[in-house]
Amino acid sequence: QVQLVESGGGLVQPGGSLRLSCATSGFTLDYSTIAWFRQAPGKAREGVSCIGSRIIRYADFVKGRFTISKDNAKNTVYLQMNSLKPEDTAVYYCARSVSGHDSLYSWNYNNWGQGTQVTVSS
Repeated sequence: QVQLVESGGGLVQPGGSLRLSCATSGFTLDYSTIAWFRQAPGKAREGVSCIGSRIIRYADFVKGRFTISKDNAKNTVYLQMNSLKPEDTAVYYCARSVSGHDSLYSWNYNNWGQGTQVTVSS
């Protein structure tokens, strides 16, 4: 029953902004850790950010530009992406971990959404 559905991707110019949403169901968001990952063509999947009940973590390459947040009442996690760069181009996924941690390694996550494409180009 666990579902995660990403939305909000699109084509933006360098320096632009997007807000990604991860709509979840089938579990209690309050007790879960949710992360955003991204994968560019030909490259490995990399962790972007994660959020739990008491933790927030960002990869170095997005610090100061991206903000993760959640709305427990709406069962939704967000990723506000500002000052976007061409190297941010990737498919962005949200994922759920069944254990409590602040890891940005993909193997620590159990449930995944289908991804949403973000393209940053002039």
